[in-house]
Amino acid sequence: MKPQPDRDPFDLEFESDDEFAPPQEEVWRGEAADPFADLPPPRPRPEPVEAVEETPRPAATGLANPVHEMISGAEAAFGEVSLPRITIHVFCETQATAELADRAAGDRRMERAVVVNRMGGLAAACELYQGQPTPSLVIVESLDAGPGLLAGLDRLAEICDPGTKVVVVGAANDIALYRELMRRGVSEYLVPPLNPLQLVRAVTGLYADPSAPFVGRQIAFCGAKGGAGASTVAHNIAHSITERLQTGAVLVDLDLPFGTAGLDFNQDPLQGVADALTQPDRLDPVLMDRMMVRCTERLSLFAAPATLDADYDIGPEAYEEVTQKIRTAAPFVVLDLPHVWSAWKRKILLSSDDLVIVATPDLASLRNAKNMVDLVRRARPNDAPPRLVLNQVGVPGRPEIPVKDFGEALGLTPALCLPFDPKLFGQAANNGQMLAEVAPKSRCVEGLDALAQQIARRDPPASPKTSLFSSLFKKK
Repeated sequence: MKPQPDRDPFDLEFESDDEFAPPQEEVWRGEAADPFADLPPPRPRPEPVEAVEETPRPAATGLANPVHEMISGAEAAFGEVSLPRITIHVFCETQATAELADRAAGDRRMERAVVVNRMGGLAAACELYQGQPTPSLVIVESLDAGPGLLAGLDRLAEICDPGTKVVVVGAANDIALYRELMRRGVSEYLVPPLNPLQLVRAVTGLYADPSAPFVGRQIAFCGAKGGAGASTVAHNIAHSITERLQTGAVLVDLDLPFGTAGLDFNQDPLQGVADALTQPDRLDPVLMDRMMVRCTERLSLFAAPATLDADYDIGPEAYEEVTQKIRTAAPFVVLDLPHVWSAWKRKILLSSDDLVIVATPDLASLRNAKNMVDLVRRARPNDAPPRLVLNQVGVPGRPEIPVKDFGEALGLTPALCLPFDPKLFGQAANNGQMLAEVAPKSRCVEGLDALAQQIARRDPPASPKTSLFSSLFKKK
């Protein structure tokens, strides 16, 4: 969806270095652009204010390829899409690459693809396709030097179908070889050491549609138990992303019967996310614009109806379709999930780019948070672990699990600890305001701003410098 001048409700005000266009499609036997040109370095990630540094994303041992690191860092700031329903054949020469391919095949972004892993490398691929058609994508590993690799690829090209893409995993980190492979129509050339996520992103990038809208980053917030404050944290993070970081975002309240986003932003829209979920096939940019309400210049709200007049019997497919369409509307989509467990919530949790679990320092929260963390780690082995926010810390007279013990039990370091401050939070909730509007200099707001920077992977824009003499020449 392209922004319309003057009236666009999603005026994202991109900076010049904000690129959401996916790479151009590369086809076997076709010309390919050089992905090594003009790659921006990843932005530094600030540390949280109140508690503890964030748990880093796990990487492969010995990872030392700067090009792969730059590509992964740049792409991590944007939303990630899944691979279409295709067949992938992988021909490995080493056991390490075979294990890498198996781990990549189990990634959530490749769940719709059929991956067949074989040993034998480039020679086995040439032998197999003598008597059968080639699949959508062929990944071949070769330990040969440049001339041997090119000769093998020439043999593969003679029997390869025109629509097949080829990715080569080679041993030589040689830019001249890379350019020659691109000239011959190879879609991508990768050099170990690699981790599964780098291989997944290289493959998904080949099937990105250049004409499709960009995909915003989806952040899901859920509470470890009822009353943990996940909605409050989600709403304030969405507000911080738009107001402090000056970028567009959509807040989606998926707690249909009891959602509080409308109250927190002092909004009462006639339409909302329930209308979109009941007719997902009709949801287009125009209808989406009509159903959302503008909370600020950059923040739009998909509010929940918050009524008990309906049973809201909506299937998981509708939730998936609607959330995917909303992701094309803004760089960031914040999902406020209810404290229920269902098929659609499980799907959203596992498919979101970032997951934030909000808990209180008690035993029930610890048990439930551990169950969610274990589930996510099993289902998303190549992704960063969920972020943990401990809320309502320091309630007078209440026995609490220490923050350190809580984090060690989950194997996580809390990204943020919010102190118990009933006056601040109660005043904001009753006034229909965000915490930054009530007490912009409080420690809670500083911690939420720092967490928003971590999630968005960007720094706030620099404030304009004022001259020493500017006040002297100000018009009175």
